[in-house]
Amino acid sequence: MTSPITILVVEDEEDIQHLITYNLLKAGYQVHCAGDGESALKIIATTPPSLIILDLMLPGMSGLDVCRQLRDSVETINTPVLMLTAKSEDEDILAGFDAGTDDYLPKPFSPQVLAARVAALLRRVPATPPHEEDHLTFAAINLSLDLNLHECLYNGTPCGLTSSEFAILQLLTSRPGWVYSRQQIIDSIHGFDYCLTSRAIDVQISGLRKKLGHAHKFINTVRGVGYRFSVDV
Repeated sequence: MTSPITILVVEDEEDIQHLITYNLLKAGYQVHCAGDGESALKIIATTPPSLIILDLMLPGMSGLDVCRQLRDSVETINTPVLMLTAKSEDEDILAGFDAGTDDYLPKPFSPQVLAARVAALLRRVPATPPHEEDHLTFAAINLSLDLNLHECLYNGTPCGLTSSEFAILQLLTSRPGWVYSRQQIIDSIHGFDYCLTSRAIDVQISGLRKKLGHAHKFINTVRGVGYRFSVDV
């Protein structure tokens, strides 16, 4: 019997917290709640969740600070984070991606959209044991991707990618030399009709490059078009 998927809801507004919890329980998830960042981190330390729904504006520690702490920890670096925000300005959305969130959802939102976003993020979480054929290996540059564990190694060292960063890298490396437009990346990672600016993809590519170290040079910018992965640099 498989264990239920546990979701941590970090939201200080009780009405919204109850709304999210009700709909997640209805969908069959196990739900824990926290009203602030400090309480959330304590829960995560003792009961690691499968996914975290994190409000941007929290009392005390902000959602951005919580997300940064999660990405600085080996235990939570790959845990999917869906950030909720009452702010829909590009700068706030980009700040969330820069902090390491995997997705964002502006308030107010419909429960159906929330459930769809949660399901989409959970599909990126590895659920089966690894197999040798589920690897992408580029021996010439010492880069490998484990598609089950969602782990990227460069020179044998884990790069610590978020699930969104890994998904982008997996897409680019699936067809070396092929140029993907920013919209193609958005459609592939988040699905069609997903409202996300191309600048958000640029921010995630920038974060991906930083984590790849010297291997960042294999992700090329094609001016006016998008990005490609190429070992011929």
